[in-house]
Amino acid sequence: MESIGVPLVALIRSLGPPLVVLAVGGVLLVRRRPVRARLMWAALAVQLATAALPYAWLSLQAAAGLGRHYAVAPVMILVQPGAEALAWILALAAVTATAPPHRGGREPPPPGTRSAGPGRNGASPDRRGRTDRAVPQGPPSTRT
Repeated sequence: MESIGVPLVALIRSLGPPLVVLAVGGVLLVRRRPVRARLMWAALAVQLATAALPYAWLSLQAAAGLGRHYAVAPVMILVQPGAEALAWILALAAVTATAPPHRGGREPPPPGTRSAGPGRNGASPDRRGRTDRAVPQGPPSTRT
């Protein structure tokens, strides 16, 4: 990194915290599996890329032979905060996301309506399997 005019300690100091956040966030994402895990992975990756952006720009300038290290200022002033804001927006979208709609064979009924569920006589059972209608007991021959 000394070839682009940046001491290695400065690189480690600026890229170390995003790498730790990526590692800890990765462990949490693998263990907890949130609703929108891909958005959170994208936010962590964008944050790391944002931290590495000035060094990538300096490396590009050194590789191209430009040699003007003051041109890194527009990248750090304009692009880097925008990329960091994008990382925060992705993280907020991942945290505030709701569960995707149910994709099973049948869509659940809207709230407040009753469906003819698996209960007897079209009565819908509650969580314990009880129905809300009175169901006659006994064999069918005793019913009148």
